[in-house]
Amino acid sequence: MSSRTGFSRHLGLWPEADLWAHREEDAVRTELVGRFVPFAKSIALRYNGRAESLDDLIQVANLGLMKAIDRFDPGKGHPFMAFVSSTINGELKRHFRDRVSTVKLPRSIYERIGEIESVASDLRNSLGREPTTTEIAGYIRCPEEEVDEAVGAATARNPTPLQYEDEDEDGRVLEEHIGTVDDGFELTEDRIAVGEAVGRLGPADRSLLRMRFEEELPQREIGERLGCSQMQVSRRLRRVLDHLGDEAGGDRTVKPA
Repeated sequence: MSSRTGFSRHLGLWPEADLWAHREEDAVRTELVGRFVPFAKSIALRYNGRAESLDDLIQVANLGLMKAIDRFDPGKGHPFMAFVSSTINGELKRHFRDRVSTVKLPRSIYERIGEIESVASDLRNSLGREPTTTEIAGYIRCPEEEVDEAVGAATARNPTPLQYEDEDEDGRVLEEHIGTVDDGFELTEDRIAVGEAVGRLGPADRSLLRMRFEEELPQREIGERLGCSQMQVSRRLRRVLDHLGDEAGGDRTVKPA
């Protein structure tokens, strides 16, 4: 057995920290990749169901893993897991931007997104974590609002379809979670129907309704204006409102205020 073969067989027992100094050697590189391939696949699975095959997503995630192994600087004291996670997620997001974007964005926004992703990758390496909006904006010398706009645009390029199954316990699709019944539609129909019915009333009845519902006069004061009793005003209002209910629709009832 050669010393090289023995070296390769014992790599599985090495602590991760000891492998980085020998990463340029094929056997060590293979060992590092093998340790983190399952983690890369787990990240790819989070993006499954977004118009790309799982095999393609795993391939992109593995590419991100290889880049992370090449770029990682253990001397900075940051854990590799945080760095590789950010790198793989960035690679997958870039893949969706370039290959399967469903929303077309202005070229200037695309260029800004690419610049931000490149800067974010550099900052992840130096900081060992996800950079903040303030840190990215300061690095590329632009307002934070422009960074927020580009990040928001990048997210909006691939909106989740309403028919996307979110694997809830009832097996419902997304559209069944976000839709609500709008009672305003029925109210609008009623208002239109009543408005048309009011237009067919005589001038005296329209004047009565205006005094009661627009001017909000009490029935007693209306009676004084018309020279009749409060009881007569009440009966007349009831008759007009019943008529409007019949005109607006057989099952509609217009209630006096």
